[in-house]
Amino acid sequence: MPVPPHARGYESFPGSAGRTSAQSTPAWTYPPAAPAGAPNIVVVLVDDMGYSDIGPFGSEIETPTLDRLAAQGVRLSNYHTTPLCSPSRAALLTGINSHRAGFGFVANADPGYPGLRLELADDVLTLPEILRSNGYATYAVGKWHLVRDATMNPSAPRDSWPTQRGFDRYYGSLEGLNSFYYPNQLVSDSSVVDVEEYPRGYYLTDDLTDKALSYIKDLRAHDAEKPFFLYFAHVAMHGPLQAKAEDQAKYRGRYAQGWDELRRRRFAEQLAQGLFPPGTEQKPRNTEPGYEAAEWDSLSAEEQRRYAKYMEVYAGMVDSIDQSLGRIVDLLEDLGELDNTIIVFTSDNGGTAEGGPEGTRSYFAEFAHVDDPDWVGDVAHDEDLIGTAKLGVHYPRGWGQASNTPFRFYKGQTFAGGVRVPLVVSWPKGLPRADTDSGIRHEYAYVTDLAPTLLELAGLDRPSVRSGLPAKDFDGISAAELLRDPAAPTRHTEQYSEMTGHRGFYRDGWKLLSLHDSDADIDAPNWQLFDVRADPTELHDLSATFPEKAVELAAAWDESAWSNTVFPLLTRADLFRRRPEEARFAAPVRLLPGTPTLERYRSQRLIAYRDFTITADLAAVNPSGAPGRAVLPLAGTPSAAAVPSADEARVDVVGRDAGRPVAPPEIGYRLGDEGVLVAHGDPLGGYLLYVENGEVVLGVNSYGRYASVGVALPIGTREITVRATIRPQLRWDFTIEVDGTPLAELTDQVQLVGMAPWTGISVGVDARGPVSWELRERRGPFRYTGALRAITYTPGPVQVPQRTIDAVEREAEYAAE
Repeated sequence: MPVPPHARGYESFPGSAGRTSAQSTPAWTYPPAAPAGAPNIVVVLVDDMGYSDIGPFGSEIETPTLDRLAAQGVRLSNYHTTPLCSPSRAALLTGINSHRAGFGFVANADPGYPGLRLELADDVLTLPEILRSNGYATYAVGKWHLVRDATMNPSAPRDSWPTQRGFDRYYGSLEGLNSFYYPNQLVSDSSVVDVEEYPRGYYLTDDLTDKALSYIKDLRAHDAEKPFFLYFAHVAMHGPLQAKAEDQAKYRGRYAQGWDELRRRRFAEQLAQGLFPPGTEQKPRNTEPGYEAAEWDSLSAEEQRRYAKYMEVYAGMVDSIDQSLGRIVDLLEDLGELDNTIIVFTSDNGGTAEGGPEGTRSYFAEFAHVDDPDWVGDVAHDEDLIGTAKLGVHYPRGWGQASNTPFRFYKGQTFAGGVRVPLVVSWPKGLPRADTDSGIRHEYAYVTDLAPTLLELAGLDRPSVRSGLPAKDFDGISAAELLRDPAAPTRHTEQYSEMTGHRGFYRDGWKLLSLHDSDADIDAPNWQLFDVRADPTELHDLSATFPEKAVELAAAWDESAWSNTVFPLLTRADLFRRRPEEARFAAPVRLLPGTPTLERYRSQRLIAYRDFTITADLAAVNPSGAPGRAVLPLAGTPSAAAVPSADEARVDVVGRDAGRPVAPPEIGYRLGDEGVLVAHGDPLGGYLLYVENGEVVLGVNSYGRYASVGVALPIGTREITVRATIRPQLRWDFTIEVDGTPLAELTDQVQLVGMAPWTGISVGVDARGPVSWELRERRGPFRYTGALRAITYTPGPVQVPQRTIDAVEREAEYAAE
């Protein structure tokens, strides 16, 4: 019999339904399936790695895996990206220009304009969403940096988190950087990994690689044919630079010749490989004020020794990335799938100058960009610690200049040094190379081209709708024909760029560029014009020779800026502004034992540029319910007060005794109680409060310079308070109070500003990176063994001295330098 008209739930059923199965025909629905033979896709994105840092682009660093892929694949010598991390990631994953995708800056600001939404909007389709709709499994590991720092906490919406943007699985860091030995926070899928202490020998790149391999193995254990997309976004090479000892050792002594000679040798190798036409020139070094690198031979022997050590660490990290890729290639070979896997390797922007002219052994002190003669600056540490877990370092910008060989400038600027990076593509089955094909392509390509290129190569369609909204169209143009045919011309003939006032516009071999002076009018570009077909290193300004071309391209930049949501142009002060609702991050907060380590940004808002008070409440309920009793100190211990009796105790929970309310007994500090009460930070900066050997100790780590003060703790203590009071020159004075009585001081301590403390607040333990290495080596994370009811933070108002206002504003553009 037919289904009656009032029946529900059968409308889209393709089979037939009767009263019994004998009268019915079954049918099933299926998820999307990829086309037969669809290739796997692996995109490896490295952070802050310049044009010349891998073998196929002129480097002396050992990259055998990349050498192999380039030998059988394609190198794009004229590939461009955006000048900064988040914008490049947004453009790569969406095929949309960065401002139009909402990422005109890194995801560490919130100025309130469309081009700087700093979250992926509902009408922005991502490459993993497109691939998943085409039947792919989708995995991401590593750095995300497409979530505003204010929305990295568990109470925030996760609309822009990886698993909400098309990835089936994710493991990595939502942040823009991290430690390689003790990451401040790792996320698995959409939940924070609750790590107390990382195991001995832990290294982040290895951990990420292990997870990527496990995803692929897990898929193949369940489905032998489903294609996958792996987005491996390395945290390396972003500072702080840290490399495994064995990887550093390979490069010991290899950079004693300095950055001038390294730049010369790499350029010679690039010319020999055919990456640039004969006659291409290279400027020996950057000389522009604020960007200049010293002549290597002008440095002292001590400076040369230390600076070379930084580069040994950097080279070891590049080597480690190649090893990671090698493990993925080995697995694909074992599975018999390397031939039908598209592998893309590139960087998000050029090498960086963030280490300053001299480099730093105290990374976050340099990163804060504090322009004050009394600032702590580069804290002098033993050079043998450079690159180890105990320091956060970065190289001097002379090595960033060498990284960007043969170009000028760095990450953050729109000149080639900031935006021209290596690109290697390998797909033996789909992109076979003729014997006469060198594999080098000199035509222009841009980061937005990757998504449409991969879809065309794989023969996949793009949906037109996301979340019920018309999806934004690609700005990128497929470069598939460029990859297939060495004679094919580029179809991407013009492209704007903009970052913190730096501007650029490319059209048909001409480039118009402007380097913004932070003291100048943000909307008054100082345009320079280059014919990059004849002058790929952008050395000869032709704006006076071809003024009409400069005017034409300036007008085109303006039109493109309006079309891509670039306006309004923002100053440093604009980037520092946050939405008013963030004021809640500075409200007093009570943290209970067992609270997972707080997220970094949430924690930092409680102390940044403020007086603040931390109160440790030890007046917890006696779990036995027995009456309180006096506890006598052992011989040689400090004098102590008795624990109060039950009649004297007052707590929130009340009991009944013969019809009368009786407060259960409270217990304060007891003899033998010990451990960390609260910790905030890690070796790169922080503070902690702990009890050991009858003393309460406050330790303050000022970017690696550690100081502490201890005071005898009376038995029965109910409350320990630490008061931090701001003083001039970005300093704090600390006072320890015990049950309301001030007993000790630790004065003139450097304030932790910018991105420090990097690891968030932990209650009852010093989790993840240790604030004090000496304490960690003796006691481990040192969980508190006594009664701890809560830790309460009470922040005061922000106090920023006038002389440091420029420094505060510079925090918002930390990654632009």
